[in-house]
Amino acid sequence: MRSSSLNLAPSGGGQTERRSEAGRPSLANSLATSLTLAAMSLGYGVVQLDLTIVNTALNAMGLALGGDVAELQWVVSAYTISFAAFILTAGALGDRLGAKRVFMAGFAIFTAASLACALAPNAAALIAARLIQGLAAAILVPNSLALLNHAYPDEKGRGRAVAIWAAGASLALTAGPFVGGGLIALVGWRAIFLVNLPIGLVGLWLTWRYADETTRSPVREIDLPGQLAAIGALGALAGAIIEGGAHGWSDPAVIAGFVAAAVLAAAFVRREQRAAQPMLPLSLFKNRLFALTSLVGLLVNIAIYGLIFVLSLYFQRINGLSAWWTGLAFVPMMGAVLPVNLLAPRMSERVGPCRTMTVGATLSALGCLGLLGIEPGTSYWAIGGQMIAMSTGLGLLVPPLTSTLLGSVEKARSGIAAGVLNATRQTGSVLGVAVFGALIAGDGAFMPGLHAALIVSTAVLLTAAAAIWWGAERRPQP
Repeated sequence: MRSSSLNLAPSGGGQTERRSEAGRPSLANSLATSLTLAAMSLGYGVVQLDLTIVNTALNAMGLALGGDVAELQWVVSAYTISFAAFILTAGALGDRLGAKRVFMAGFAIFTAASLACALAPNAAALIAARLIQGLAAAILVPNSLALLNHAYPDEKGRGRAVAIWAAGASLALTAGPFVGGGLIALVGWRAIFLVNLPIGLVGLWLTWRYADETTRSPVREIDLPGQLAAIGALGALAGAIIEGGAHGWSDPAVIAGFVAAAVLAAAFVRREQRAAQPMLPLSLFKNRLFALTSLVGLLVNIAIYGLIFVLSLYFQRINGLSAWWTGLAFVPMMGAVLPVNLLAPRMSERVGPCRTMTVGATLSALGCLGLLGIEPGTSYWAIGGQMIAMSTGLGLLVPPLTSTLLGSVEKARSGIAAGVLNATRQTGSVLGVAVFGALIAGDGAFMPGLHAALIVSTAVLLTAAAAIWWGAERRPQP
């Protein structure tokens, strides 16, 4: 190897000269690693962007396409159901074929599906395109984490890289309402999907140019029966909850949906226990820290993302704000996440990741509790601080949650571990939107339903805080 080479030209579609003769990281290595992190942040960021930007557009889409609350729930939930159901297979696929090539395929599919959303002629077509978007999001997130885990082998570097990765997503969450509101006011709701196209093209190029491929595991099989059971169970559960709020809980189709969800969930667990190479290795949950961080991810997303859905409709349908002003209302809440994401690793280094997560979940719970006084026409200044507290807790929690879970498994299983975390988090999003949407459905049900959603959110966040605190107290000391 040439000791003086700083050449950044790609070798083999992304490989760069990584080390000097002395064995120290070269400038090429540092730059390529940083640009890999940028590409992974774009991948996660575009996934998060489509959560908040779509919530801002809910009222506009409902008016344009004639959708009620249940149909709007499907626009949001089609994305998150597909995301949650496919993410475990996507992680395994990255382990089998290489995370880089799978990540690039996901970015290409996401970009094409975004164009399909923008061109959708009706609600059914939009929901179908959102399903494909969710599939692509499922590919992007675990493989972006696997590539980061590969690029940053040491724990401290990985923790800070994950914080920047999460901060990129936070920036997208912050920009989503503001940009979405402006685009809807100036152009219309279809424009919110077109912003993904340039992001996708830049992310694809950076990944091809600078990311290194991960080690492939050709013997890693895809658990198709488990995948089908997971899709069916989650889809049936979300459908039963959404339609139960719209048509009543005694409706035969709703009851059948709950029964189907229970049967398919049992079939999924049985399959994973017996499969030679399961989609979800249940043995991972024997690690207490892995199990607890997965549970916390589920509970936090039930509260936060369920409330984002409901509050978007509150601002527009109850308080009569436009999409533009609704977007502005979410900017302080989302903007608080970014600086706290960057602070979280340093706090984790000082007091420990589990205690940092406990503080984050508790702070979010206090924010939800403080919103219980909300009524029609409540001033934004009376609730803005509580919304910021909710998001600050989320920003403090996500980086140590992600880094801790990844650090609890061997690197060869980083793809599947990342998949488990994001599957639990997106399942929480599905349940939050479904349950909270059902609570506000029906004439005169919105405000009582919003108050009930806040009580449920407070309870689940305090449960998450207690669970991870218990894990910190019982964790064996070095």
